[in-house]
Amino acid sequence: MKKIEAIIRKTKFDDVKEALLAADIEWFSYYDVRGEGKMRQARIYRGVMYDTSSIERVLVSIVVRDKNVEKTIAAVQGAAKTGEIGDGRIFVIPVEDSIRIRTGERGDIALYNAEQES
Repeated sequence: MKKIEAIIRKTKFDDVKEALLAADIEWFSYYDVRGEGKMRQARIYRGVMYDTSSIERVLVSIVVRDKNVEKTIAAVQGAAKTGEIGDGRIFVIPVEDSIRIRTGERGDIALYNAEQES
């Protein structure tokens, strides 16, 4: 099992969500996050200077079976890419175990219902 975390533009979240659902990835969490980027600049709007170094993004967190890692990465990358600086990052992290609280099932079977096994 792997945990995939993707930090993406807020404007691309709906596209990423649709791409994940189309790839049969039906469960994920997401959070509004802020971060610091490499670009440091100030912008002036109506005579007031604003610091734009703090960037608002969405963190999408997905735990998948090993067989679904590449299609999940492809779905996120394809939907989130604009080709411009600031498209985000994808991280793949090993997951030791998963436990379904209701039944006590362990391992990757705890990620999905048994009838979805394929």
